[in-house]
Amino acid sequence: MIYSNSFEHFDTSRVPSPCYVVDEVVFENNLKILADVQQRSGAKVLAALKAFSMWHLAPLVSKYLSGVCASGINEARLGNEFYSGELHVFSAAYSKGDIESLLPITDHLVLNSIPQWQRFKEKLLSHKQKNTDFSVGLRINPEHSEGDIEIYDPCAPCSRLGIPVSQLEGHDLTGIDGLHFHTLCEQGVEPLARTLAAVEEKFASYLPHMKWINFGGGHHITKPDYDREKLIELIKNFASKYDVNVYIEPGEALAIHTGVLVAEVLDIAENQKQLAILDTSATCHMPDTLEMPYRAEIHGAGEENEKEHSYRLGGMTCLAGDIIGDYSFDTPLEVGQRLMFDDMAHYTMVKTSTFNGIGLPAIAVWNSKTDTVNVVKQFGYQDFKERLS
Repeated sequence: MIYSNSFEHFDTSRVPSPCYVVDEVVFENNLKILADVQQRSGAKVLAALKAFSMWHLAPLVSKYLSGVCASGINEARLGNEFYSGELHVFSAAYSKGDIESLLPITDHLVLNSIPQWQRFKEKLLSHKQKNTDFSVGLRINPEHSEGDIEIYDPCAPCSRLGIPVSQLEGHDLTGIDGLHFHTLCEQGVEPLARTLAAVEEKFASYLPHMKWINFGGGHHITKPDYDREKLIELIKNFASKYDVNVYIEPGEALAIHTGVLVAEVLDIAENQKQLAILDTSATCHMPDTLEMPYRAEIHGAGEENEKEHSYRLGGMTCLAGDIIGDYSFDTPLEVGQRLMFDDMAHYTMVKTSTFNGIGLPAIAVWNSKTDTVNVVKQFGYQDFKERLS
């Protein structure tokens, strides 16, 4: 099913290939939805840079949301440089150097373990005394799984993410202002409701002492079928019950349905199936198609054998498994033909690699109202070279 409908008549010849193209009109519409949830629920909505950190659009994000959340020092520096509002940081672990670099720019610092809290407690509390707006939190593990895919389940057995309630007992948490949990991945509001019930049951003795609770990310808030009224109700009830500020930090919801990846057919061969080699790559440019895995939809294409002409699409790398998938088309593919992979803005640009020296896709912004195209970034040999030594 194609969701990025604004691209139905986009002229792919207007951008280089390969190229990520983001429709800033749809992106702003997503932000308006998130801002409405923020305003009506009282929660603060943060943009998760780990999913979409295209800082060219930072002014739009800053116009609508309360800030950003980062996963380490480099994302935090990006957030501090280009985005306004609050800057929250969570990492599975910090070095001494990380802490020293983060303290001057961070509003909320979330730790992942009691040993990390004990190691940096003195420095963090000293910083709090000088900076009253600075806040320290702990990531908790509700030990309640809602995901079907283990690699994306922070509450899977032996997870390294979050502190189980049993590990909090007996420790002095003076100076801890809030708790952060994250259990969802591309999910609706009912999994959040069940997670909240687990959090309340297991962490009941800690919640009344907190100033804020962060519900994490993974909320598909901008999908048409998401029950936003239920989300608003959950947030308001929880905030009132425990007298806390609530944060949510959607990532994918910012950019879902906003962008495509334009690619070009380089060669067509045959080995039991018709094979089309593209100038893009599953492993380099859309790794979640292999990691999750999921099927990347293509505008105008169907399932294998659904249409008259079927092809297996693959990338240029030497990895035998660099296979995008099996698709069918109304007419035969031709060398030089452009294809558009749907919904390719989130968790794509942030996860690209230059394996085999494959070039990174260009990045473009398109305005579907004015039909203006702006290629904001192109990559070349220097980008590949400077990642090595």
